[in-house]
Amino acid sequence: MINEVDADGNGTIDFPEFLTMMARKMKDTDSEDELKAAFKVFDKDGDGLINGDELADVMKSLGENLSEAEVQKMITEADADGDGRINYAEFVQLMMQK
Repeated sequence: MINEVDADGNGTIDFPEFLTMMARKMKDTDSEDELKAAFKVFDKDGDGLINGDELADVMKSLGENLSEAEVQKMITEADADGDGRINYAEFVQLMMQK
């Protein structure tokens, strides 16, 4: 699956490639349970929000060591309400638009 979305062929997936992969998986299923499970992968502390540290941890586990600025840019792109974190509704919207 990772090879399918590794657009630049560098052997790792960056955030846009990761979103493409997740969106393909989500489009294959309309299951609310699967969306919630995917969100929980990011929401490590279970507070219902994805912060920069949580996003960076997941991306690092996927082989992407991101700078603080890169993480912040990703959060900003998905953060519709401007609170600096990604809530479940923002996550779902992000997954469904790719």
